[in-house]
Amino acid sequence: MIINIGLFVGTFFQYKNGIGYFYLRELVGDSLSWARASAACLNFNCMLVLLPVCRNLVSYIRGACSCCHNHVRRTLDKGITYHKYIAYMICLHTIIHVAAHYFNFERLLESHSADNIKGILSRWPTSPNGSWVNPIRTANTDPSRELFKTVSGVTGVVITLCLVLIMSSSTEIIRRSYFEVFWYTHHLFIIFFIGFVIHGVERIIHQQSNTDEHNPEKCSLQTETWGKLPCPDPEFIGSGPFSWAWVLGPFILYTVERVIRLYRSLQRVVITKVISHPSRVFELQMKRKGFFARPGQYIFLHCPSISQLEWHPFTLTSAPHEDHFSVHIRRVGDWTEELAKACHVDEGEFQEASKMPRLALDGPFGTSSEDFMDYDVTVLIGAGIGVTPFASILKHIWNVYCDPKCNMPLKHVYLFWVCPDMHAFEWFRQLLQSLESQMSEQGNHNFMSHSIYLTRGWDSQQAKNIMLHDRESGLDPITGLQQKTHYGRPQWDRIFTSLAEAHPQSKIGVFFCGPGELSTVLHKLCNRHSTIQGATFYYNKEHF
Repeated sequence: MIINIGLFVGTFFQYKNGIGYFYLRELVGDSLSWARASAACLNFNCMLVLLPVCRNLVSYIRGACSCCHNHVRRTLDKGITYHKYIAYMICLHTIIHVAAHYFNFERLLESHSADNIKGILSRWPTSPNGSWVNPIRTANTDPSRELFKTVSGVTGVVITLCLVLIMSSSTEIIRRSYFEVFWYTHHLFIIFFIGFVIHGVERIIHQQSNTDEHNPEKCSLQTETWGKLPCPDPEFIGSGPFSWAWVLGPFILYTVERVIRLYRSLQRVVITKVISHPSRVFELQMKRKGFFARPGQYIFLHCPSISQLEWHPFTLTSAPHEDHFSVHIRRVGDWTEELAKACHVDEGEFQEASKMPRLALDGPFGTSSEDFMDYDVTVLIGAGIGVTPFASILKHIWNVYCDPKCNMPLKHVYLFWVCPDMHAFEWFRQLLQSLESQMSEQGNHNFMSHSIYLTRGWDSQQAKNIMLHDRESGLDPITGLQQKTHYGRPQWDRIFTSLAEAHPQSKIGVFFCGPGELSTVLHKLCNRHSTIQGATFYYNKEHF
């Protein structure tokens, strides 16, 4: 925002006060400054818009910044957010640019009928070097006709239409319901950038090139002496196109990004195991040559037999020490249902590899969850399916904790899982049971603690039965875990207060995956409780 404002203001006054544009300002007024200032900002934002969606580039930078502060690395996780904000800025400056040039064309046309300096400038003869200042060379015409006579006019219309289609098809309802429409129209950015680069190739904006000999501030008052000393004829030259210099580098980087994705998609992915879990969840265990991922990372999966266009992100649920990588997929849409059928999930027996669908994989890509080992205390908060990213993290933490050779700075791990009903995501409950049994064998129950909050799926009568059963058994009647299930929504303020009091003078990393409303609440609580007992909370939000 600071660079946009500075660039806009600086360019605005450059054209408003620049002596080389004195005569052009006589024709069109301040709309020249508005058009050029917005064009400068368009150059800047079009340079940036592709960079946040270069996932491999962002992951590489994140890895290279491993020694940087967590705040710096967390910024890299908001690539899609930055991409959207930059797109909004492109729309804003496009509106300003188009509106300003509308007034420019109207005023340039009107100048032909003026009997003052405007008329003289408009009727100024064309020389071989383009020595004119009014691009509209005839008086009896209209702005629309003149618009389509120029490269700038035609490309301006084309790239504006591309922008309208790209933005209108990027709404959430279109992306979710008509993904192919979103995908195809979004790739109009190729036409957009081609038109953007050649938009100024005709050099329509002319500035005076001989201001040292012909001072326009003085000579404009004595037009009858033009051609004689001290006011020789003014000469004009077109401003060169510079948009290509802004976007060439990012476009090359994005092209390299797409080549990397294409190469990865051609690498063979072998499905080694398919496991059907309760609650319409199935697990795919896969292998690919040279694949390595850190805990908390995610991948994109593509199944050409289902859709040639769709790539879906899934968090890896396997840990680095396992001999495979896995994802857990819940059957909640057409694509996941088709994938389950293609993998023969409902048949109960694993089919031969030749009968498995061909999968393409892109990734892995990093998120803020990778930083879970950088704190004294790590707090993992998942809402519903948002608990998935923490599966690989919990496995990895426990594996490192059990390794006597590793000196782990992490002292304690908390998991808070807000679950919608008692039958959801039972595969994760099985993971927690496995971890509990391993901690019992090691004789350490205090390193990891988890709290499950059941928000619905039970009534008052069921609650009474649960309480009676709870008194008779040491295990939780809902989950079968040693730690008891809580009913209702968590009291987050109390939880954060107790965390700060239990770990004074500690760095506490809070990692959340779930809806935006709860994310806002947790972020505010991290800031509010960072002064209690000297504890400092660092908030990290999972982004895909």
